[in-house]
Amino acid sequence: MNPWLGWTLAVLAIAIGYVQYGGPGALLGITMVVFWLLLQFSRAMRVMRRAGAAPVGEVGSAVMLHAKLHAGMRLLDILPLAGALGRKVADAPETFEWRDASGARVRVEFERGRCVRWTLSRPDDVPDDGGGRAADGAPGATPPGA
Repeated sequence: MNPWLGWTLAVLAIAIGYVQYGGPGALLGITMVVFWLLLQFSRAMRVMRRAGAAPVGEVGSAVMLHAKLHAGMRLLDILPLAGALGRKVADAPETFEWRDASGARVRVEFERGRCVRWTLSRPDDVPDDGGGRAADGAPGATPPGA
C-alpha cells in the first residue's frame, strides 16, 4: 500500500470518529490505527523469524524464485518467497543474492526499497564427450553397455 494512502486513511478514520462520536470516536480511530500498525509489525517479525532460521543466501530453487519476482516488490515481500535472508553483495544499488544447491543464483537489485532488476545465473553444464563419461572423466548419464 502506498504510505500516503495509508496515513490519509488513518487520519480520516480518526477525524470521522471524532466528528461522529466526539472524543470516544477519536479514541476508536486511534485504536484502529494502532491495531493496524501492530498487525504490520507482527507480519514483519514473522517473515524475519522464518527467514532468519534458514541459512543466509540459500534458496530451495533459484529458478522458482526468479519466476515469482516482479518489479516493485519490497524485500519483505521477497523473503517469504525465498525462505531465507539474501546475501548482500553490493551497496549501490542495494543488491542481494540467493543460491540453490545446483549453483544457480538469483541477484536482485533494489532502489528506494523496491525491486528494480533481477537476474538468474546458472552454472555452466559439464559437456559430455558422448562416451558415457563427462569431460572430467567422471561417469556420465549413459548407462553401461548402451
